[in-house]
Amino acid sequence: MNALVERIEARTPVHRDRAIDGLRALALLAVPTGHWLLGGFTLSSDGAIHNASPLGTFGGLAPVSWILQMLGIFFLVGGYASVLSYRKRKGSTGDWLKGRLARLGRPVLGVTAVWAVLLPLLHYGFGVPGDTLRTASTLVIQPLWFVGVYTVVTALTPLCVRAARRAGVWAAAPLLASVAVVDFLRYGPYADAVPSWLSLLNILPGWLFAYQLGVSWGEGRVTRRHAWGLLLGGAALFAALLLAFGYPASMVGVPGEARTNSHPPSLLVLALAAAQSGAAILLRDRLGKLLKRPALWAPVVVVNLSAMTILCWHQTAMLAAAIPAAYVGEVPGLVGAPDSVGWILARLAWMPLFAGLLVLIGRYARGFESPWTGTGRTRRTAAGLLAAGFAVFALGLA
Repeated sequence: MNALVERIEARTPVHRDRAIDGLRALALLAVPTGHWLLGGFTLSSDGAIHNASPLGTFGGLAPVSWILQMLGIFFLVGGYASVLSYRKRKGSTGDWLKGRLARLGRPVLGVTAVWAVLLPLLHYGFGVPGDTLRTASTLVIQPLWFVGVYTVVTALTPLCVRAARRAGVWAAAPLLASVAVVDFLRYGPYADAVPSWLSLLNILPGWLFAYQLGVSWGEGRVTRRHAWGLLLGGAALFAALLLAFGYPASMVGVPGEARTNSHPPSLLVLALAAAQSGAAILLRDRLGKLLKRPALWAPVVVVNLSAMTILCWHQTAMLAAAIPAAYVGEVPGLVGAPDSVGWILARLAWMPLFAGLLVLIGRYARGFESPWTGTGRTRRTAAGLLAAGFAVFALGLA
């Protein structure tokens, strides 16, 4: 282990911004932690598992979701890193975008193609109930919407750079205002007259907000004064929306609840992202100094190198434990209603197993992150068709 740490330290360029990598790693690890901790399964009479959440019983756990909902920081760091990469591009903007998007697309294609093969194998070969496979498909595709949105905002990087150079940190303000207007229409006095699809208008500006902040940060247009404004202003807006405007406290969807903050993002999500972004910018130098320690830096490098594998496969790791357990019956913290303190304690005990399974899966799945130089057109076409088939099933179209 010491040899690995020393090798990673030796290969790290002197100019590497360790704080940015540290923030990205923190945001990455929050995704599986949140899904594993706040997502449970109930077991029906036919042995099928269905999604459930302890938040349905324990509303007091909602503040946990405020900590684990770190997509704002992920988009912030993504915008910052994209600016640095965009400046260093050697070819055209189109070539740069093609390379960035390929890095995002390969792992998604890999996980969906693999699950397209697993679905009939599990059902016909091992008798896994169809409802279980529906639940599994929903969980697998759940993180992939994020990759799709991130792909779109990455494609908008050149426009974000222009906006940052013209307006600095204020380039993100119209995005915040856009979400506020849509929220007023769908939750205000005219809500009954507003079509449900209007909420979809929040998807792009809602997630582009923090990315634009990151681009402005990368362009050197965000000062510490701005960061304090983001932190305090975001916190104040967050509190006002919760206390005075009745926004749901949970940052993740709760089964049975009519309103959700994240799908699509509400103004509460942007308020949290603003506060998190301000804090991240203010803590950057301190975090960078902390990560000068090789023992702390090595795990950050490993997590960043496996970023897409973690995002795409962490739900599969949990399912790899839950689906076999369903044959036994209810297993506390794994399969069974998440409605007791005992379930929470048991789930915490299961999480190291989920992490271990993810590491095991990642040993084989990380290959999807590398360029597919050894695969011919036939294999790529087959993977694309399998992925499309899985998407059709997961989205309930078949």
